[in-house]
Parts: sequence; structure tokens; C-alpha cells
Amino acid sequence: MEIGFFFKKFITFFVEPLGLVLTFFAVGLLFLLRDKKRYATVFLSASFSLLFLFSYEPFSNLLVKNLEQKYPKYSYEEQVKYIHVLGSGHNTDASQPLSSNLSNSGVKRVLEGVILHKNIAGSKIIFTGYERKTKSANATMNAKLAMSLGVDEANIIIGEAPKDTMEEALFAKKIVADAPFALVTSATHMPRAMELFGSLGLNPVAAPTAFYAKEFDGYLKAPDSGSFDNSHMAIHEYIGILWSRFNQK
Repeated sequence: MEIGFFFKKFITFFVEPLGLVLTFFAVGLLFLLRDKKRYATVFLSASFSLLFLFSYEPFSNLLVKNLEQKYPKYSYEEQVKYIHVLGSGHNTDASQPLSSNLSNSGVKRVLEGVILHKNIAGSKIIFTGYERKTKSANATMNAKLAMSLGVDEANIIIGEAPKDTMEEALFAKKIVADAPFALVTSATHMPRAMELFGSLGLNPVAAPTAFYAKEFDGYLKAPDSGSFDNSHMAIHEYIGILWSRFNQK
């Protein structure tokens, strides 16, 4: 499991925006050093073209919106017993407050989970996520933030082992079985998460948060790092969707 997990991460890097840009750039430099200017021009041009495209806001917005618009915000039409908040990034720097230890998307996921919990009587929150390169699991960090916001520890279930969305879904299945439950994750990640959970016979009700698409205000835009990050996030999800569909065949 460990080897497969890290191998998947390694391969994914080379087909995501940063990996693609760096790979084309490195190959272009290699051809340039070997005095093969024609090939060098092709690969270096491709590298800078991809960098511009992924950093161009209208393009990154298109990638993100196609994912984010698939599921609307939670409507409370169906009262559920469980709320599953998926893991995200974090650090354990003691010099920072807890709110800064969690990634921006992680904070929004926890906040949405807490809001749902406070509006759904008798509900419990499931937090999942492993420790990554830290000494504390993401699920535990998220649970700490939820408790600091007033959630009773008795209403929290922590799963520290899951490393990816599939493992999170398997953990949830042991608890919720086939009963409906609210699934909280970033809006860009929601389509992939819903497919994975559904493939295991689970019945999640989407509760997306952390929307990143911006309102369109014209095509005359300079490239920016925020748009590149959004493109990276979206491409990562598209690859994840294709990967999960392939594994289900």
C-alpha cells in the first residue's frame, strides 16, 4: 500500500501543471546543451506556453468551474446523522495558532462541517486524514479546531489512518453503512469524492465548500500565481477522476 501510494503521487507530478512545465523546460535545456536548437525551441516554447496558459485566469476559471458547479451548497432538505469532513493539508508548528496550522481549504472544510453540525440536531462529525510529514494526523488537527469552535468531543469520530479519498470512503463505510450522510470537501474535489464514495455503495449528500472560481471580468488578464495554483488543483482532480474510473473497470 505504501509503495503504491507514493508511486501514484510520483507519476501524478509529471502530468500536473508544475511537472509538465518543468519537464518540458528540462528537456528543452538538454537539447539546447546538445546544440539541437530546433528541438530545444519546441520544448522551451511548449514550457513557457503551458506556464502562461495555466497562469491565465480565464483558462484556470474554466477548469475550476467545470468541477465546482456540479454540486450546489448543502440545502438541509435531508437531515442526516453523520457529517464526514475529508482531510486536507496541515502543519504542526507550535509557534502558529491552530487556525494557521491548517490549510485554507482545510479550515473551510472544518467550518462547514461545524456549521452543518450545529444546524442538524443529533449529528456527529467524522474527520479523516493521516499525519503526512508531521507528528499529528490531519483528522486530529481538524477535530481540535472543531472542538475549539464548540463541538462536543463526544460528537466527533476521528480516523487517523486514511491517506487518500478512497481510504477515507472505506473508513466512513464502517460507520455509516448505506445511510445518507453529508460529505464535506472542497468544491473542486467534490465530483471525484462523490464518485468514489458512490462506487462503494455509500450515499453521500454533497456539502461543497472552499470555492475558488472567480467571477468573469474580461479576457485582458496578466498571468498570476493564484491562477496557476487553481489550474494545478483542477488538473489534479481531473486526473484523479480518470484514475478512479480506470480502477473501477
